Amino acid sequence: MILVTGASGTVGRLVLDRLPADLDVRALTRNPSRITTTRPRTDIAQGDYADQASLERALRGVRGALLVTNRVTSDDDARFLAAARAAGVQHIVKLSAAAVQDPDANDVITSWQRTNEELLRASGIAWTLLRPRAFMSNTLSWASSIRSEGVVRALYGTAANVCVDPRDIADVAVEALTGSGHHGQAYTLTGPEAVSAVQQTGVLARVLGIPLRFEELSPDDAVTAWSLRYPEALAKALLHSAERQRAGAKREMDPTVSVVTGRPARSYATWAADHAGSFAALGGTEWAPESEPVRSPATGTA
Repeated sequence: MILVTGASGTVGRLVLDRLPADLDVRALTRNPSRITTTRPRTDIAQGDYADQASLERALRGVRGALLVTNRVTSDDDARFLAAARAAGVQHIVKLSAAAVQDPDANDVITSWQRTNEELLRASGIAWTLLRPRAFMSNTLSWASSIRSEGVVRALYGTAANVCVDPRDIADVAVEALTGSGHHGQAYTLTGPEAVSAVQQTGVLARVLGIPLRFEELSPDDAVTAWSLRYPEALAKALLHSAERQRAGAKREMDPTVSVVTGRPARSYATWAADHAGSFAALGGTEWAPESEPVRSPATGTA
């Protein structure tokens, strides 16, 4: 039995649909109505990291698990790992963030992720760490302004990030959960090239077949907007992340997606073409934290 936590989230739902159909899988979620998978041999478990009894039920008979947590500064990882040890789980694939490797990334989000990685490594359970850069799907947050104004607004528009397609993260996660040779590995996951918000705007204009204008946000405007949605510490973390990106900390491509999956990582142009309908259908999206507990539409935190 494989357990997928965060099963209705950006990566979790993709992992759920990609796991081989002959495997028994359990999907853990706070809201079972959001699970839309049609795969066979799938058990839907309602639960929460803060609910010990629900964790124990979800982990019963599980040999491997995908661990996704997103409540920054919470002890969700510690709770899950304690329950997993008690249940005899043999292997955990943890969704973390690439920023943990950057000594200059000392914000509250990255520090929390580092602590969670340390907890897993010290747990006595075999582990694999997935460390993605920002998700390409973060740009879905531009859908509303694209549709209503033909505008993309972001901070530091020429700062580039080797953002990654969530499908590539999911493919690596499935390999780690079902294949061999992944125990004790930490995988940095990126796209094939660094792209900026300005470049992404150009890609979207071509894919959607409409003229788009890019407008640069000032740091003050960005922090003000983030502060309406997030606590102050998270808004500051997003600004710190954006400043690291502007300094070039997120430009380096890593070949791991290709090495693990046997095929090239998907480009932003490919992702955009495959999701063009979402920009027409959505009025904007709230962040759906997976690899990074908060992902800014402008930059991401990893």
